[in-house]
Amino acid sequence: MRKTYWLAAALAVALAGCSSTKLDPPIEQQGGGNAAATTTDANAQGVGQGSVTQVPSGGGAGDMAGPPGVDKVVYFDFDSFIVKPEYQPVVEAQARFVRMDAKRHVVLEGHTDERGSREYNLALGQKRAEAVRRALTILGVNDAQMEAVSFGKEKPAVQGTTEEAYAKNRRVEFSHR
Repeated sequence: MRKTYWLAAALAVALAGCSSTKLDPPIEQQGGGNAAATTTDANAQGVGQGSVTQVPSGGGAGDMAGPPGVDKVVYFDFDSFIVKPEYQPVVEAQARFVRMDAKRHVVLEGHTDERGSREYNLALGQKRAEAVRRALTILGVNDAQMEAVSFGKEKPAVQGTTEEAYAKNRRVEFSHR
């Protein structure tokens, strides 16, 4: 009983300390969005706060490619970490694939375009990866099978300073291990 009390107290303190930031990124639902989740003000989102994990990319063959015939990228709007409805089928197919084998592991790699500071983009990339992770969790993927990391603007998919190039760089990639 005493252990439960201290755990609850610690959780309350941790949540109170983070009350000004959004820890759980919203997922846009069909037929409507959450306009409050997008902003150009980094402080309003809490971007730049918290920890960011970076991991090396690359790897071997095998089932790292993921499910055959399924996209492995989810794209985002400018300065947003909302998973848009058009990417729900991708997330659902990826969730089915990971759930099929408890030994499968997926790394969700968050990326941004080049606009903004390094710190801001690392935090935004992490929020994007966490948004996809949350969507996979809702679809029944075991948390131990997922890892959300951010590369920020360090690994662009496309070089360039056009809106088209920026749009291709605002993404989360599924990397199966």
